[in-house]
Amino acid sequence: MIQQTVLVFLTISTGAFGLPNPRILGNECSYKDFNLITRAGWNARPARSPTSLSTPVELVIIHHSYQPGACFNTEDCSTAMRSMQDYHQLSNGWDDIGYNFAVGSDGQAYEGRGWDRVGAHAAGFNIRSIGIVLIGDWVSIVPPEIQLETTKQLIAVGIQLGYISPEYRLVGHRQVRATECPGEALFKEISTWERFSPDV
Repeated sequence: MIQQTVLVFLTISTGAFGLPNPRILGNECSYKDFNLITRAGWNARPARSPTSLSTPVELVIIHHSYQPGACFNTEDCSTAMRSMQDYHQLSNGWDDIGYNFAVGSDGQAYEGRGWDRVGAHAAGFNIRSIGIVLIGDWVSIVPPEIQLETTKQLIAVGIQLGYISPEYRLVGHRQVRATECPGEALFKEISTWERFSPDV
């Protein structure tokens, strides 16, 4: 019986250490290469009636916020998150901020609906995707390198945690809806990334 208990413990421990588990630091989760600011960290309101997302998802859809503009520190990016949540919840009448995650020009990721809740960012595709918005207007200029790298790292974490399929396809919002989003400059950038798909 003792041997069985030890074996189970070792199996669970090995599985846990094999994942990129974060260090919890107050309102932040510190991964190896970036920080994830939790909903509490940016002072989010509660979601009204969240819907569970079936994972792993097959699509990662990239957006830009256009407005609010780029943010370069936690305070400004948190303000941008609250602004987007206000617009989505109060003006659009949605359950919550539409995106699963956001990434700021400060190099930090911000938790939106998270890994396990259906987003409201790409009608017709929400139930099979994770939506990531890069805060800022990326029509004419490419986001800072740190913002791009954090986005890639966030996707990698999603794969390692089992929320994103290793065979996922990366697309821009404009590929699933008639919109300029995620901005011409950012779209050209992500079209060079691994797993980018010209077809949805």
